[in-house]
Amino acid sequence: MGALLRDPVLFATVLGTNLPFFAMAVILIFTRSKPGVSSRISVGSIGVAAICAIYLLAKLYSAPALQYQTLWFSSGKLNIAFSYYLDPLSLLMLTIVGIIACLVQIYSLGYMAGDPGYSRYYAFQSLFAWAMMNMVIAGTMLQLFIFWEMVGLASYFLIGFYYEKWSASQAGKKAFVMNRVGDVGFLLGLILLLIGFGNLSIPALNQAAATHGLSQGLLTASALLIFCGVIGKSAQFPLLTWLPDAMEGPTPVSALLHSATMVAAGVYMFSRIFPFFSASPEAMRVALAIGTVTMLLSSTMAMVTYDLKQVWAYSTVSQLGYMVMALSAGGYVAGVFHLTTHAGFKALLFLCSGIFIHEFHTNDMRIIGKQGGRKLKIPMVCMTIGALALSGVFPFSGFFSKEAILTVLAAQPSKIWYAAGLFGAVLTAYYSFRLIFHILFPKDGIEEKHHDEHGASSHEHEEGHHGYIFWAMAIPVMFLAGVSCVIGFTERPFEHFIIRSIDIFGKVAPHGEAALKVAAHVAAAGAQHAQEPGGHLLTILGISAGLTGIALAWLEYGRKGASRKGFLSYVPAIWKLFDYRWFLDVFYRKTLDTFVYAGLTSLFVKNDRRIIDGGIDGMCVFTEGSGRLFSFLQSGMLQFNLLLMVLAAGAAVLYFVI
Repeated sequence: MGALLRDPVLFATVLGTNLPFFAMAVILIFTRSKPGVSSRISVGSIGVAAICAIYLLAKLYSAPALQYQTLWFSSGKLNIAFSYYLDPLSLLMLTIVGIIACLVQIYSLGYMAGDPGYSRYYAFQSLFAWAMMNMVIAGTMLQLFIFWEMVGLASYFLIGFYYEKWSASQAGKKAFVMNRVGDVGFLLGLILLLIGFGNLSIPALNQAAATHGLSQGLLTASALLIFCGVIGKSAQFPLLTWLPDAMEGPTPVSALLHSATMVAAGVYMFSRIFPFFSASPEAMRVALAIGTVTMLLSSTMAMVTYDLKQVWAYSTVSQLGYMVMALSAGGYVAGVFHLTTHAGFKALLFLCSGIFIHEFHTNDMRIIGKQGGRKLKIPMVCMTIGALALSGVFPFSGFFSKEAILTVLAAQPSKIWYAAGLFGAVLTAYYSFRLIFHILFPKDGIEEKHHDEHGASSHEHEEGHHGYIFWAMAIPVMFLAGVSCVIGFTERPFEHFIIRSIDIFGKVAPHGEAALKVAAHVAAAGAQHAQEPGGHLLTILGISAGLTGIALAWLEYGRKGASRKGFLSYVPAIWKLFDYRWFLDVFYRKTLDTFVYAGLTSLFVKNDRRIIDGGIDGMCVFTEGSGRLFSFLQSGMLQFNLLLMVLAAGAAVLYFVI
């Protein structure tokens, strides 16, 4: 304790990352029946945690990586430490998680007001913040995996928060099961490393990969298995369909999970052991292909849904695919920078959507538009800013990180990855402004007045909307909108800051595009590349991609007289393909019904009934039958018993005498 108090960095780390856990415990044990007290405890704890994270970032901004560790488990030659690892990447992520979680909890004061599960909601929010913050500063892969699973548990509670609804409980279970599928591979990869390398320390693992301390076979096999965890947590192909269904939770939960926390955990883990992954060109190529397929498939899904939250959910999957593409192409800086900018504008988009949903009690963008959604000026303006950032329009944050990713992809030997990235940028801008134009320009220009349960027009109460509940939601939204406008201009200092996370490991073995040299130089963002031959063309193509998508959305949904149906409506088969998520869920359902339920489950049931139950039943029948048989030897008459004893004794004597 004395050492803790004497070291302000360690004290801030322990206090900031563990205070939310104590808040959760206090709420569940003592204040669950007092919603106001519960919310103040939770918001206060995450506020302190966010301040501690900012303090650590400022204090250690120019400092070398710092690690605190103590022996946690020892068995023979195996020693596993519990450690806090503070380097630029973990400090950045810790700050992002702290700020986003704090803003979401403040926003929830308005959004969740009056909800019967108010205290339970804030307890789960605190549990989630505790797990996520401890995960990002974990110094060993085992420690990271434990908190990784705790993040999954907390997200299960939050996604299925309205457990009385069948759809919400099913969505929670779907998210939980699909994540466990990926985590099985993750755990097997860790076991393989533990057997083959004997050390799960993150710095040691990265250093070994950078200095050829791991055999190539072990490296590739374990990297591919660990990447399964990324596929599950960050909803990559083929485990991507759980994330849109996770919208069943409250909208602030969607903002929290989709910005820089739960679903970004997979991308963060990829970044955390980037030198390890980079040393295996095979694993990087597999990751690049999966990220590309994920980005394109999810973008097409977003083009046909009318649910606000689902559009942004598909967008999250798509942008996570972009991040995986950047990292697997060697773009460490580009991938982490997009993770950072995406945190701001995606939280902004979900929180703005929550204000519309809270006001109009529907997720349908068409209904919101007809009922006058555009008259809610603050969320409308802020959501447009978020959509511009998502679409990669200058000068908003997404422009800079998108250009950085496209620069990395353009440096690849095969230009198919760059072409896919450009096409994805067009689709992103299209589905983003399809939603914006639906609300800004309702069909036929007709706006239906929205009435509350008392029959009063919502616009008659416009003044009332600017009270405590409204501003609790509006202030975080305006803050995030401001961040999305300016954070892109920090690209240069961001690059110099974050690259130190991998510079300490030296150069990875030169495996072509997977080498750290590529990450440190080629992956530097677009402004530097624009000065090189052909760089201006790349910038023009990147800008044109976003503007093309917006223009196409304007022609179909924005301009006067537009049909507002979309060109895909004229091709019903394609629309159905996208609407049914490329039939991935249908495939999973058929697979479960055919191979699991009708196959394995049926086999296990027969085994249980015929062998296990049948064996026990047979033993019972044998016991009962043998008991009946031997019962004839016992008549209950004393004389008969004595006669048997004499006969037995006589037989024994004769046996030994003769």
